[in-house]
Order: sequence, then C-alpha cells, then structure tokens
Amino acid sequence: MRAPGTAVVVGGGITGLATAALLAADGWSVDLLEQREEIGGRAGSWEADGFRFDTGPSWYLMPEVFEHFFAMLGTSAAEQLDLVRLDPGYRVFFEGRDEHLDIAADRDANIALFESVQPGAGGALAAYLDSARHVYDLAVQQFLYTSFESSASLLSANILLNGPRLAGLLTRSLESHVAARFADPRLRQVLGYPAVFLGTSPDRAPSMYHLMSWMDLADGVLYPRGGFTTLIAAIARLAEQHGARIRLGCTVEEVRTRPGGRRGRAVATGVTYVDATGTRTQLDADVVVGAADLHHLETRLLPQELQTYPESWWRKRDAGPGAVLALLGVDGALPELAHHSLFFTSDWRGNFDDIFGNATRVPDPASIYVCRPSATDETVAPAGKENLFVLVPVPADPGIGRGGDDGAGDPAVEKAVDAAIEQVASWAGVPDLASRVEVRRTIGPADFAEGLNSWQGGALGPGHVLKQSAFFRAGNVSRKVEGLFYAGYATRPGIGLPMCLISAELVLKRLREDRSTGPSSEPAA
Repeated sequence: MRAPGTAVVVGGGITGLATAALLAADGWSVDLLEQREEIGGRAGSWEADGFRFDTGPSWYLMPEVFEHFFAMLGTSAAEQLDLVRLDPGYRVFFEGRDEHLDIAADRDANIALFESVQPGAGGALAAYLDSARHVYDLAVQQFLYTSFESSASLLSANILLNGPRLAGLLTRSLESHVAARFADPRLRQVLGYPAVFLGTSPDRAPSMYHLMSWMDLADGVLYPRGGFTTLIAAIARLAEQHGARIRLGCTVEEVRTRPGGRRGRAVATGVTYVDATGTRTQLDADVVVGAADLHHLETRLLPQELQTYPESWWRKRDAGPGAVLALLGVDGALPELAHHSLFFTSDWRGNFDDIFGNATRVPDPASIYVCRPSATDETVAPAGKENLFVLVPVPADPGIGRGGDDGAGDPAVEKAVDAAIEQVASWAGVPDLASRVEVRRTIGPADFAEGLNSWQGGALGPGHVLKQSAFFRAGNVSRKVEGLFYAGYATRPGIGLPMCLISAELVLKRLREDRSTGPSSEPAA
C-alpha cells in the first residue's frame, strides 16, 4: 500500500468531490481545483424568480452504491439526504396513443402492468428481471469495482461459470434481446430505453445491459428532496470535514511532470493553475487525479508524448449523445405529468439513427424526457407553479449551438425546445402549456463544450457500446505518467452518478494497491 501524501484533484463535479473525500478520509492531504465558481459540474443548479432547477442528473438509481460510498466516509445516505421513493417511478407517453403507462415502484406491480398490456408478458418480465438481477449482482462483484489491473478479475470461478452466458450477452444487442421476449412495441421501448442512460441506443448497447431494468422496474427510483445539488453539497461537506481543500475559480493549465519514472515514464509532480485573479500558481503534489473531461485532460494538459489517449485515439471513439435542455418555470399545476415522464416516438430506430447514425440531425419529433420535480418537492417552485426540466437527445455536436434565456439561444436549440414543448402539450393533454411558461432557459451542446470542456459537446460521455464497456473503456491510470490517475464518466466503469462514485473509489483502490473486484471494505462503525 502506498503511504498517503499530497494529492491534487482536477475538477469539482461529483467525481472530483467524491475522490477528494475518499482520499482525504484515507489520510491524504488533498486540494481540489475547480475552474468554475461553483461545484457540481454537470450536476449544477440555476435559480430564477423562485424556481430552482437541477441542470443535470435527475435519476437516483443503484442506491446501494450511494450507501456504500457514504459508509466509506463513516456516514449513511439517510444521514446525508432526504430520499423519497417515487411511485410511479415514471410515466411513459407513446406517439399516436391516448393512454400512457405508469411504471410502478415495485416489481410485482410492473409484472401485472406488463401482463395487462400483452398476455404472457408478465411471466416474461419476471424471468427478464431475474436475469437482470443476476447479471447486475455479477457486475457489482466482478466488473464495476475493478480497474482490471489483474487478469484474475476475469478468471474468477464466478466469471468462468457464467462465461458462455456473458459471451452471448456481450455479442447480442439489447434491442434483439428484448424483441425475442416481448412483442408489444411499448414494452420493447420501456425495456430498451435504459440504453440512453448509457449514452447509446438499444441496437448499439450489448444485451448485458438489460441489467439496467432491475434498477427501475424492481429496485425503484428515488429522489433526494431539495434536488441533486443536495447530493453534491453533502459530498463536498464530507470532503471538507475530512480535510480536503476545495478551491473555486482555479483553471488548471498543465499537469507538471519530471523524467525518472519506471520503464522510462515521466512522474507527475503537480499542476499549474490560474486563479480567479489571474495569478498563475504551481501546486506540488505526489498524486494528480484528473476528474474533469478526459479528452480535455489528456489533449490539453499534457504534451503529446505523454498522452495515453491522444487525439488519434479519440477519433475512433463514440462520443455518446448530446442534449438540448430546457429549464421551464410554469404557471399552474401539471398533474398530467409524473415526476419523471418519457415521450417515445413510433419511429424508434429512426430517432436513434438521427442521433448516432452517419447522417446526424436533431430528431423531429424526438423521444424526450421531462422531469417535474415539483410533483415531489415543494422547494423547487413557488406555490401554484411547476418546475420542468426537458431533455431532448441530439447528436454530440457543438455546431447545434448554445442556449440562452427567454428564447435568446441559437436557432437550432430554441427550435428543438419549441418542438418539445409542443410535443408535451399535445401528447400529455396540456394544450396551453406554451402560454403558461414564465421562466425559460435553454442549454445546447456548445454550452457543454465551452462550460464543461465536454468532448464534442457530449451530454453524458462516451457511450457504452461494446468497444467502450468494461475493460474496453478508458482506464483509470495514465500509462505514460506515474502518479497520474483518471476518474469520471469517460473512464471505468462508465456513465452515471453511481459509476462516477465507483470511479473515485477505483483511484483509492489503486493507491491502496487493492486488486479486489468488489467494493472496498467499509470502515468499522
């Protein structure tokens, strides 16, 4: 085990904060540098006229990952957050159909729902969820909490026993896996949509990811009252309680190195950053953790000869989707919408080809997502008003443009939002929705690129197609610079808040020289 020393963490999103907290709790002297004047990264917030919006993640899934993370810091999710179980977990609207489907908070109710839509689908869902749970448990114990340093992680008895099954799940698409079991197109869409959480489409995601359906159809969907900024604040608070120093307005310009590492490699010695006053400072450290966008870190903060993932590597990668976002403050109640609502187009394949295909464009109509946190949380909107977060998946392309306030964004962004508002109004039966919008702010792919240094303006990170999943995903350590580690959505294990927490733990495991495949041992209470 490496003795704790000094560490600098680059990036103040959830990954950077989690890494700073875990390292500080383990005895490291930690400085976290964030270029913006607020923490959170993608999980940010915006307020206007009494409305408070989360600007990023809005689904709280895999609660045991959060629980384990908090336990590593000597606390619990219950102590840090006020979690609410959503029922329905979410509502689904379908193009050309008057009726919607409400996905319930528990497995049995969803089995009954599937059976009511398609005779025999209830039993098929029960078997599907049993399989999903099995693969999910296998992933947690063998794949998610390992950086694949040792081949032993792939040669365990559990992996060898399940080898043929896993091979089939990796080489068959999620779309075909679902289609072989369910005939009704609505049920196929419900089971295929989790691919979007992974930054890809059902026909491009390996069927191994049917494990995602365990999370929302059986395990349920939670929400932290006060919004996801309460999660960010909790992790930042714990990091500081353990001694980490969080510095805002500090833009890192380079990772500093010296020669002399093993096998001719360089050695990380710290970073150079510019603070909010324009002062350039060198900060020494034994370890540097890049928790900001990996493309930016590799191609902008390191010279080419020290890049593990140079520009030529990125040209062969799948950037995942971009997003056009709308933050809408609405007058009056919107009972037609659940806390989470999904709107699925009938041309499912065409919609995804618009985003991920060779000739990309902003889909019209689009399969969109709408979050109405005011359905659950009275703190996010004034009395008698509603808070809506609208997400339109689009290609990862900064050329689509920036957003703005009150319709002042670039034309393609505002057009996509106008179409989404009209779509929600029509499909959910709220004909006067557009006239009731009092607050409007839009965000486009160029905002992700410029504000978060996001590669190609992507909203989530490199998609979980086969060549970017598990051990094929970017690693958590530089191969060219000793003492330089990576964490976040572009690295192992992947996209999503739980994965970001796990990636932070993988840095800790590397420093501890812990090659186990499951979660780290939690400290005694």
